[in-house]
Amino acid sequence: MCDSPASNGYKGWKGWQPMPARPAGKALGAWIDLTYPLAPGTPRIGSFPPPVFTRIAEMPARPLNVTRMDMVVHVGTHVDSPRHFFLDGPAMEAVPIDRLMGPGVVLRIDKPAYGIIEPGDLERAAPAIEPGDIVAIDTGWRDKWGTADWDHQPCLSLEAAHWLREKRIKLLAVDTPTPDLPLDRRPKDFMWPVHRALLSHGILISEQVANLRALAGQRVEFLFCPLAIEGSDGSPARVLARAAA
Repeated sequence: MCDSPASNGYKGWKGWQPMPARPAGKALGAWIDLTYPLAPGTPRIGSFPPPVFTRIAEMPARPLNVTRMDMVVHVGTHVDSPRHFFLDGPAMEAVPIDRLMGPGVVLRIDKPAYGIIEPGDLERAAPAIEPGDIVAIDTGWRDKWGTADWDHQPCLSLEAAHWLREKRIKLLAVDTPTPDLPLDRRPKDFMWPVHRALLSHGILISEQVANLRALAGQRVEFLFCPLAIEGSDGSPARVLARAAA
């Protein structure tokens, strides 16, 4: 586990890791939407309430429809900014656009409930991770939404997070509620070590990404489109990907 963030004033932002220039390869297929639609029943971690949508103007009583949205920014498909865990880290509006797009891989790593993704799993998965990649991990967990197992998801070990950091990846995307320990396995002094290990070095995290199985085992081009919410620790995002050479 990481030391308590209170000991350093909830600071620890190390800056954006330098990334090699990596142009996207030749597109080999159509864009695939990796986003869960936002709705009261959209996937979320069990500790967050569902989003609420209210019509404050509605046709035909009014000449237009206007919807109000009340939700946690970490519900559904979303991106975490470093501000999520570091007061001195950049918030969503300060995330550079080039950190949200580019080449990467979709790795299929099947794990059972409470399974742990270790460095060896990442080393064995194909295609191989290259510096500057966006890495998406398909555990098949999207099929668990609405079941008792959803919050019993596989997670990354801290060693796996460090392994990805040493590979100099740009962003980690998962099809689970979180890459950290499931809610009911967290000790009293839990400090989200995987989030902190990645976000502290500018490696963004996207959670509850849908439809990864369609691209599993391929190199792809990614496009993450979170809202530039000023001062925010995260944002809902539209996420797209397509197979690329």
